[in-house]
Amino acid sequence: MNAAKQLIVALFALCFAGIAAAHEVTGIAGGFASGFMHPLLGWDHVVAMVAVGLWGAFLGSPSIWILPVVFPLVMALGGALGVAGVPLPAVETGIALSAVVLGAMVAFAARPPLWVAAVVVGAFAVFHGHAHGTELPGATSALTYSIGFVLATGLLHLGGIAFGLLVRWPAGRVAVRAGGGMIALAGVGFLSGVV
Repeated sequence: MNAAKQLIVALFALCFAGIAAAHEVTGIAGGFASGFMHPLLGWDHVVAMVAVGLWGAFLGSPSIWILPVVFPLVMALGGALGVAGVPLPAVETGIALSAVVLGAMVAFAARPPLWVAAVVVGAFAVFHGHAHGTELPGATSALTYSIGFVLATGLLHLGGIAFGLLVRWPAGRVAVRAGGGMIALAGVGFLSGVV
């Protein structure tokens, strides 16, 4: 097994070791595992974070890497606000709207200037980060929890980018835009309480 495969296996083992434990994991490992799993267990977070990668891939370079970097950086700021107890109104609505707007950007092939796309992504990242920060388990390390949720977010962005790279082909472009439409519809479901 080469070094890259060993690293991937080790990361997965680290991430899921807390789940397999008979008792609640606390401290550094518990903080990381809790943070890593948090974005993966909420469909509203998953679809929005995948949409960021999709939109970045759809827009091409340099958006393909700038948008997925902007999101976790600003999300970490939102997380710090949540941990500090700074109130942010309508967090769940902001999260649901992120799926609607980001999915619609892909579905309608929106191509705003890069700075506009980055502002849109960053604005929604604050809501996602705040939710992660306020839901920080009391027995965990805020730093390792944050590292976990930022890493999981990056992996979700990479999943969106991987699917978004299909835009290179005509049929793939249709599939990516349809994926954006499905994300937007999921967001409408989150807003209405159906999903």
